[in-house]
Amino acid sequence: MKKIVSLCIIAATLVACGGKKTEIMVEEPLPQIYEKAYAEFNKKHYEQAAAEFLKAETQYPSSPYAADALVMAAYSQYLDKDFAGAILAADRFMRFHPGHPDVPYVLYLRGMCYYRQVSDVRREPGMSTYALQQFQQLVQRFPRSPYAKNAENKIIILKNYIAGKVMYAAREDMQRQNWPAAISRLQSIVADAQETVMTPEALFRLTECYTAIGVPSQAAGYAEMLRKNFPDNKWTEKLENKADEL
Repeated sequence: MKKIVSLCIIAATLVACGGKKTEIMVEEPLPQIYEKAYAEFNKKHYEQAAAEFLKAETQYPSSPYAADALVMAAYSQYLDKDFAGAILAADRFMRFHPGHPDVPYVLYLRGMCYYRQVSDVRREPGMSTYALQQFQQLVQRFPRSPYAKNAENKIIILKNYIAGKVMYAAREDMQRQNWPAAISRLQSIVADAQETVMTPEALFRLTECYTAIGVPSQAAGYAEMLRKNFPDNKWTEKLENKADEL
């Protein structure tokens, strides 16, 4: 991504003012900033590299290289695991360069910043949803991007992960016999995450919930849905073993 910067270097000049020579302070030349930024990047000093790339962009926002500087700053911060900083740089890029050819990459990078912060299903604070939104936006807007296929794979992983979070909460609701909350969560999996591995279990547990609250017709409906759509699934087998109870 490194570009050759062929810009005129502005030197400090002396001018006469009232008979005295005064030195005019100028900004550091862009080629010099870039040289330092890439030198730090190549040495894997990503924090220092990001600082230099951001300096290049803030001091020369109208330069043709300003967009590249933001991309490199975000990438450097990502490699440094400064995900918050990387997201800020990516947001700035999207705000000032919405039509730039690197937009697909920045969407992917922003998605990866959230994706890398996804943690345990029981504690994860919503980063999976943010990551999913970024990857979906990338695939929808730039389906032929070289990053689209990878984003599609991440979408599948994230949808299963998010459905797993919902299932975890639904199981806890069932343990507390909070049947309305459990039913609501399980129905959301069936409606919004049909392609995930959680759907067969959701159907099975819906039969359990409706049986528990004394609505056998609804339980039977979900049981039939499970048999029809997932005939060879382990949850269907479990359902058949409990058929006498439903």
